Amino acid sequence: MRHNFKNLKIWILAMDITNDIYKLTSNFPKSEIYGLVSQMNRCSVSMPSNIAEGSNRGNKHFQHYLNISLGSSFELQTQLLISCQNKYLSREKTEEIENKIIEFQKMTTGFISKLDTQNLAS
Repeated sequence: MRHNFKNLKIWILAMDITNDIYKLTSNFPKSEIYGLVSQMNRCSVSMPSNIAEGSNRGNKHFQHYLNISLGSSFELQTQLLISCQNKYLSREKTEEIENKIIEFQKMTTGFISKLDTQNLAS
């Protein structure tokens, strides 16, 4: 089964998170441009990109790309917390973005499980 990634709620949420991260990291110290800024931007881009790339494949392969996207979200969550510890972000902003990331993780995990069920039924 093929999926139109633009219609997937997880892709829409991942795009929203990516937009948030780009805006946030634009205010980080210049010394982090090749460190946290680059890493966080790449992780956030990886989330919707892997969903899009896997959406045109069969469910089993799509699950693989969803798992990569999920892994990037956990990596991004860690980097977000590091940014807060270093006082690059306020606790409030960190919690706001972290809550979106957690929502993404729950939704993606649920979607992977749904695809798993469909694989078993086939």
